Amino acid sequence: MKPITIYTTQLCGFCHAAKRLLKTKNASFDEIDVMMDPDKRQEMMQRAGGRHTVPQIFIGGTHVGGYDDLAALDRAGKLDPLLAG
Repeated sequence: MKPITIYTTQLCGFCHAAKRLLKTKNASFDEIDVMMDPDKRQEMMQRAGGRHTVPQIFIGGTHVGGYDDLAALDRAGKLDPLLAG
């Protein structure tokens, strides 16, 4: 499986939903909480092309986007192949 990074905050419902979806796929991920770390938030925004909302999800070198984007990939049958890569 490709490495997965998800930028989150503790109070974000969409972050929890994204992590739940990834766990149903038995996908392990690195979680980076940007709530109290401005440097990590800047890193996230730079990697995500300026997007500042959480979650921001990266699978391998691909920026997936947020939870809605992740769920849309799953509904379209494109998430599993991306994870397997």
